[in-house]
Amino acid sequence: MAVTLDQQLLDILACPSDDHAPLRAGTPDDPDADVLTCTECGRRYPVTDGIPVLLLDEAQHPADRQSGQAP
Repeated sequence: MAVTLDQQLLDILACPSDDHAPLRAGTPDDPDADVLTCTECGRRYPVTDGIPVLLLDEAQHPADRQSGQAP
């Protein structure tokens, strides 16, 4: 299921890490994934029941995806 957020909201959301880069819906591999992906650091933030969970502790790090480990 694809992330369905208001475009105005998506335009102002940013990664909570220090770089504060914009987020995009889905992932490069799966544009329909229920996550928001940071355009700078690659962290993936889950979207639960239509609500983005923008907590660094909940994010999946790019290294975690490669090793198959959970954050």
